[in-house]
Amino acid sequence: MSSSNSVTVQILDKEYSIICPQEERSNLVSAARYLDGKMREIRSSGKVIGADRIAVMAALNITHDLLHKQERPDVQANGSTREQVRDLLERVDLALSNDQEQPKG
Repeated sequence: MSSSNSVTVQILDKEYSIICPQEERSNLVSAARYLDGKMREIRSSGKVIGADRIAVMAALNITHDLLHKQERPDVQANGSTREQVRDLLERVDLALSNDQEQPKG
């Protein structure tokens, strides 16, 4: 993995290195901060335990918000936004699965 193409983000106290084109770095960092905030909200509620479950709940909440905004007539639906959300969710899933595969300790 080339460090020039990778961005390290921190989500729920864990670091993830993600390969990302230079022109998308700021968007990725913003998305990671947003996701981190949502996951922290869910964790602090005390109703959901475990990083995987917190991530799924955050993804569902973010997706629900996005779809709700797209349904409103004053907001134009953007097909590329859905693709970006899908891509981001795939990246999070990949990062979480890679993290679980690495030996601890």
